[in-house]
Amino acid sequence: MRVAINLLTDDPENPSGAHWFWTRVIPQMATDLAEGEELHLVVSRRSRAMHSGYGPLVRYVHFPWSNERRNLRTLSEHVYAPVRLPLAGIDVFSTLIAPMIKPAPSLVAHFKTMHAFTTPEAVSPAARLYRRIGYPRTAAVADAIIINSQSLRIEVDRHLDVDPAKLRLIPEAVDHDLFRPGDPVEARRRLQERHGIDRPFVLFVSSLWPYKNCDGLLRAFAVAKPDLQGHRLVVVGPGRDSAYVAELRALAERLGVADDVTWVGGVPLEDTVDFYRAADVFAYPSHNETFGLPILEAMACGCSVVTSDRSAMPETAGGAALLADPNDPRSIGSAIVRACEGGQDMRALGLLRAGQFTWAQTAKQTLEVYREVHANRKARR
Repeated sequence: MRVAINLLTDDPENPSGAHWFWTRVIPQMATDLAEGEELHLVVSRRSRAMHSGYGPLVRYVHFPWSNERRNLRTLSEHVYAPVRLPLAGIDVFSTLIAPMIKPAPSLVAHFKTMHAFTTPEAVSPAARLYRRIGYPRTAAVADAIIINSQSLRIEVDRHLDVDPAKLRLIPEAVDHDLFRPGDPVEARRRLQERHGIDRPFVLFVSSLWPYKNCDGLLRAFAVAKPDLQGHRLVVVGPGRDSAYVAELRALAERLGVADDVTWVGGVPLEDTVDFYRAADVFAYPSHNETFGLPILEAMACGCSVVTSDRSAMPETAGGAALLADPNDPRSIGSAIVRACEGGQDMRALGLLRAGQFTWAQTAKQTLEVYREVHANRKARR
C-alpha cells in the first residue's frame, strides 16, 4: 500500500497548524508501517525541507509549487496530480480537497474546519468560494473523511450532504515532550527578560481573527480587573487581520485597560510553553473551534483554563476547564476570577485530561483509515 499525503498547503515562509499536525503524525505513522506499506509526501522543492528525517519508508513526490504560490499550487493539484500520482503507483491519496479527476484508487479527506461556512469572515473571498465548491464534491468522492471532533461532525452534517458512514472521528493531540509542566518561576523570569512581563497575568494564545473573540476577552478583562489583583492580560499570536488588530488596540484604550495589556505578537510554538507555565489562567473564549488544541497544550503545561461553552471547546476540555458564554463579558470575567482562585485542583484535572491525547494514538488511527479504504478497494476488484 502506497499512501500519498498532500502537504502542498504548507507555506515554507508561514507554517500553519496543518504543518504542526503532519510533522507530529508522519513520524509516528512511519514507525507503524507494515511490510509493503509506504508513505509518499506530496511536496514542492521549497517545502521538502520542512519534512525530512522520517526514515526509509517515507518518500517524496515533487510538485512545482506549494502554498507560497497558492493559485499555482491549486492548479497543479487538479492538473498534475491525476498524472503524477498514478506514475508513482499511489493507492491512497490523503488530501483536504479532491482534485477534479481522482488521482488514486482510494481517497481520504481530512476536514479540519468548516470555516468557509461557519466563520466566512476568517477566509478570503476566493478561498471561501473554492472551499464551498470543493468540500461538497470532496465529500461525494472520498472513501473516508477524517474529522477531529463531534462538533465538526455536526457542522459537516449541517453544511454538506455526506454519507455518515464515511466519517472517522480522530482527535488531535498534544506533543507531551514539548508541552509539559515546568518551573513557573523560571518561566516568569524568561518572560520578564524577553517581553517585560513583570506581573501575574491572564493569557490568550491564538491568531487574531475576529471569531477567536479577543475583543470579548478584552471586555471581560475590563469587567474582572478589580477582582484580579494587579493581573495583566497577555495576548500572544500573530495579527492575521490588521483591521481587527487595530480595532482591538482601540478597544483596549476605550475600556481603560490599554496599560494592562501586553501585545506579544506571533512567537514560535515552542516559545508558548513559557507563557503557559507562567500564566495564572489561559482564557480561550472563541466563538467557534472544531477542536481547540491550545486548550490541551495549556493543560499539559499545568495551566488552568477558561474556554467557551459551545462548539468543540467543552468536548475538548472534557470537564477540566471552566466554561463561559463567549457573548457575555461578565460570564468570561467571572470564570477567569474563579480560575485564578481555583489553583491546584484545576491544574490537576487539566493534566489528566491532556494526558489522554497522544500523537501516537492519532497516527495509529489515521493509518488504520488508510488501510481500511485500501482493503475495501481491493475487495471490490
